[in-house]
Amino acid sequence: MKHYILAHDLGTTGNKATLYDREGKLVGSAFDAYNTFFEHTGWAEQNPNDWWQAVCNSTRKLLGQVPGLRTDEIACITFSGQMMGCVALDKNARPLRNAIIWADQRAVEQERWLGERVSAKDVYRITGHRLSASYSLPKMLWLRDHQPEVYQAAHKFVHAKDAMVARLTGQFVTEPSDGSSMNLYDLERGVWSETIVQAAGLNPEQLPELKRSIDVVGHLLPAVAEEVGLPAGTPVVIGGGDGSCAAVGAGVWREGAAYNYIGSSSWIALTTDKPIYDPNQKTFTFAHIIPDRFMPTGTMQAAGASYQWTRDQLSPLEIEAARTLGVSPYELMNLGAEKSPPGANGLIYLPYLMGERSPRWNPRARGGFIGLTIRHSRADMVRAVLEGVTMNLRVILEAFRQQGAAISAMRVIGGGSRGRFWNQIMADMYGMPVQRLAILEEATSMGAAVAGGVGVGLYPDFSISEQMNPIVSTVEPNPQAARAYESLYPIFEACYQQLLPIYDMLAERER
Repeated sequence: MKHYILAHDLGTTGNKATLYDREGKLVGSAFDAYNTFFEHTGWAEQNPNDWWQAVCNSTRKLLGQVPGLRTDEIACITFSGQMMGCVALDKNARPLRNAIIWADQRAVEQERWLGERVSAKDVYRITGHRLSASYSLPKMLWLRDHQPEVYQAAHKFVHAKDAMVARLTGQFVTEPSDGSSMNLYDLERGVWSETIVQAAGLNPEQLPELKRSIDVVGHLLPAVAEEVGLPAGTPVVIGGGDGSCAAVGAGVWREGAAYNYIGSSSWIALTTDKPIYDPNQKTFTFAHIIPDRFMPTGTMQAAGASYQWTRDQLSPLEIEAARTLGVSPYELMNLGAEKSPPGANGLIYLPYLMGERSPRWNPRARGGFIGLTIRHSRADMVRAVLEGVTMNLRVILEAFRQQGAAISAMRVIGGGSRGRFWNQIMADMYGMPVQRLAILEEATSMGAAVAGGVGVGLYPDFSISEQMNPIVSTVEPNPQAARAYESLYPIFEACYQQLLPIYDMLAERER
């Protein structure tokens, strides 16, 4: 009898293999790392062969952790994976070059070229996304312009998880969540956009076939079964992009639910029955891994990264004390920051250490403290950082609210969501309960596992995610703190707006 789902999460730093049983319990996990190559400024590449080795290695590690496990008990293999990349494969599912991954920004000229052939407004309305060098299509066009031999030889252009599925099964497919991260997918019609394909001059034969995230798209080939360590013929469910998988892992599977991921970057995402098109294009919308649903999203660049910078640059005493006490430096930083009142005694932090995506879409934006006086302490500065990050996330939340999204509570996942102090700031800033989940950092692979389990009939539907990852604590807003943030919020917004010409001047000086 088939008892288990094997879910792979192809992230930026490595692949995590996880095993879930038929009740939705996490049985084990194993991780295998790989490298990212930064050959030039703005470039970011990975070797898909490294992904393959990581899939094989992590699978074998995982299988060795579970006593008595028989490989014929695995009902399917499924995937989540990093999005917005460009992987050129030949007919044998082998990479023709390194993958250009999500973080790569080289295709600015191709973005500009495409914008002259199809309006930015049309791209946003068709795909749910701005036209951007971050997405797959401009990266494909960069290959056309700079490595035409690779572009012409490509049998298909796919994403990370799709490349692994092709190697496992021989099938070249993708699904809506990853398809909608390409600047090519017609979000509401569920097909490749003829308008954009024609404007870009693409050969549609080089695009993968679109399937549902829950579809069994093939079976493990005999030629690779031994290398992977699983029986030939094991079903493979395509799964989805990591953001949409994380939504399911957070239990955000029905209309009105929302979650906030706090890692190095951070995002707020919802599940809706229809896309949300923001008139100022502050937010964007992915297709969900749940058929016929959508995932409106807003992503900021430096959330946990701002907190890490604060630790490294402003908190040497906490780092040293934490080493002695055997605790996290962040715990000690939070204890100090709690001594500062809501609003950090009038100190404001702008969290733009790496430019900004949503809601600003301004690569020239820079971070800073505003209102600093001789009376301010390090505790004020630490609190201001947490408040500034959360206030920037509130700008994203307000964009959704202005378009009619009704959100009653915010679920939180990711490493940055562990601290109750930051959870309280979120509750006060958002004006709603913040719900912390039992599993914070396995939500992505869990979402893939749910897609796989639904696809092979091991799980009845996506609602099982709430059983797999229940709410373990809820933080309610503090009315007094909420009022303080309500008065500070317009000042935060005014600070950014007033600094726009300064950001431009700094950028010109840096050229």
